[in-house]
Amino acid sequence: MPRLWDISPALNPATPPFPGDQTYEQRWTARIGPGCPVNLSALTLSPHLGAHADAPLHYADGAPAIGAVGLEPYLGPCRVIYAIGCGPLVRIEHLAHAVRDLPPRVLVRTCERAPTAWSDDFAAYAPETIAWLAAQGVRLVGIDSQSVDPATSKTLDSHRLLLEHDLRVLENLVLDEVPEGDYELIALPLKLTLACASPVRAILRELP
Repeated sequence: MPRLWDISPALNPATPPFPGDQTYEQRWTARIGPGCPVNLSALTLSPHLGAHADAPLHYADGAPAIGAVGLEPYLGPCRVIYAIGCGPLVRIEHLAHAVRDLPPRVLVRTCERAPTAWSDDFAAYAPETIAWLAAQGVRLVGIDSQSVDPATSKTLDSHRLLLEHDLRVLENLVLDEVPEGDYELIALPLKLTLACASPVRAILRELP
């Protein structure tokens, strides 16, 4: 069997949200006992918690919700590229060592270890890097930090370029144990017809 890498962080009450966003909350609506054969639970959480796919609706009013976008970008050949220690922005030169025959999905590792607590000090994509990847035929970009834009950004320049180039995005991935190289990505969002994002169970599968 091909090897699998689970690149999704755990989701539970300790999962750090973006400041002000909805945390993970769970309550039991039924428990196994006399007259009840099952456990049932109800969840409240931001769709941006943990590994997730942003919808265009997240950064543009009137744009498609996550349930309306095509699934093709979230499934297929991808490349994991290391840019560990790149500083606050992933720039083109940080990826240049690994762009030969680039597949249409690129995941960038910026952290030595994936964060377990919120911090504004994370690496995001420089806007020109998003535009450059789109020009290389990339259809999905991913990152192991909390956002493709800096935490303090109010203009969301990289998100806006995702919209301009019709790119899809995955954030909050865990690439700690994944060697740099090529894989098959499987990270399908839920068919949430009104939501601005969806959690994903993102995995990488070893290529034959």
